[in-house]
Amino acid sequence: MKDMNFAFLRLMFVALSLAFLWSAPVRAELALGKQYTLVSPAQPTETGKNIEVLEFFSYACPHCHDLEPVLNPWAGKLPGDVTFRRLPAVFNDTYLIYAKIFYAAEAMGLLDKLHTPIFDAIHVQHQNLSVEKTMQEWIGKQGVDGKKFAEVYNSFAVVNKAQRAKQLTRAYAIMGVPTLVVEGKYMTSASQAGSNEKLLPVLDDLIKKVRQDRGSKS
Repeated sequence: MKDMNFAFLRLMFVALSLAFLWSAPVRAELALGKQYTLVSPAQPTETGKNIEVLEFFSYACPHCHDLEPVLNPWAGKLPGDVTFRRLPAVFNDTYLIYAKIFYAAEAMGLLDKLHTPIFDAIHVQHQNLSVEKTMQEWIGKQGVDGKKFAEVYNSFAVVNKAQRAKQLTRAYAIMGVPTLVVEGKYMTSASQAGSNEKLLPVLDDLIKKVRQDRGSKS
């Protein structure tokens, strides 16, 4: 009787294990043309020896806003050989304005403080920060000197960076945002991966691919 009970429990364990395997989501194998595409020609990176993960985004983009809560924790836990950077995509004059807001906040050391609130102001509070007066008033409510921010926003350095972002948007042939580029040559997005959550494993796999690429050349 004892042997029968043991055999029954063993059979149940096997059955439950198989049920778990059948119900567990299958992670799609990384495939060129499906989860990612190639940047052609590949672009130089700005992170030295570190692997670069570059996010093309815009404050004007609701999908970029939706990706933030998923992407930020992932970016904060990247290993030491990987550097995450954001680059505001510029498709038109409105996107150029938001690029200048990004670079002005960066120049004033306010990006950590203002990045998420800017997104929320536009997509949750429905404020049009592309109007300079509205932008100044909103900035003032965040405890920042609105006039000073406007001066930096209109500065030669910030305008130059925004124009450079426009050039890079074209160089990478960015068609929409958010778009992620790994090491200047592997491009992916949530729509290619299947969802915001599925994007992260694809990025992890592309980072591993870069390490393999480097290993094969050494």
